[in-house]
Amino acid sequence: MVQSRSQKDFYAGLLFTVVGGAFAVGAKTYPVGDAAHMGPGYFPLMLGVILALMGVTVTVKSFLGGPPGGDLIGAWAYKPLFLVLAANVVFGALLVGVPALGIPGFGLVVAIFALVTIASLAGEKFILKEVLVLAAILSVGSYVAFIYMLALQFPVWPSFITG
Repeated sequence: MVQSRSQKDFYAGLLFTVVGGAFAVGAKTYPVGDAAHMGPGYFPLMLGVILALMGVTVTVKSFLGGPPGGDLIGAWAYKPLFLVLAANVVFGALLVGVPALGIPGFGLVVAIFALVTIASLAGEKFILKEVLVLAAILSVGSYVAFIYMLALQFPVWPSFITG
């Protein structure tokens, strides 16, 4: 039996292959076209194929290289995983609200502050001053990029304040 010398590379390559393959298969539901006349499915198809090929390459290399005793995967970091995912869910819920749960829209600024604060709890140390400065910079940058420059229409402030 052939054994992988690097579990990290093996599973990373496997993940890339599966995700790339899924994108390629999903892209086939749209008209693909060709290089001269690209359809909406062309770019996701090519991206999926390239990602899948990279995944196969990483998986094959996991059997060829790595430290002598093998490169094992460590324990799962459940706390950071949960907090980063929760931060994104909270961001989406706060941005426009969840009427079915009675949660009003709090807008971009409040959602970014919540996102940064919750995601920062996943790190080894939490310094509130740094978190608030980062959230303020991201809020201003997001406002400039999305509201001012791209003219996207979504709430900036809580709906109960702006009306």
